[in-house]
Amino acid sequence: MKNDYDEKETCEVSATDKATLDMIKESLYEEEVVNHLAQVFKALADPTRLKIIYVLSKSPLCVCDIANLLDMTQSAISHHLRLLRNLRLVKFKKEGKMAIYSLDDDHVLELFKQGMDHVKHD
Repeated sequence: MKNDYDEKETCEVSATDKATLDMIKESLYEEEVVNHLAQVFKALADPTRLKIIYVLSKSPLCVCDIANLLDMTQSAISHHLRLLRNLRLVKFKKEGKMAIYSLDDDHVLELFKQGMDHVKHD
């Protein structure tokens, strides 16, 4: 029985539609945008940072609460939060002496949810 993996993964003939390729090439995002998106995906490739995104999707939290939830040091959590903040995935506000972190916007939550849906999909 033949399956998709038995098929060659390369073209056996060249039948390029130049007009279509030109249209796609013109619509490619600027390299800076693509590089930024790659940095976001790279940041989200870390399990600890995904756990931080998950806990912040449930409630805004201070660094010490995130550290307690993930059984890590505040210093380690702060390091991850700094990277996520620099990529505008999380934000914080000061409440007295506490820094309360939350997801930067609904796009971050949607990105997380869609990723989870994808990996759970059979």
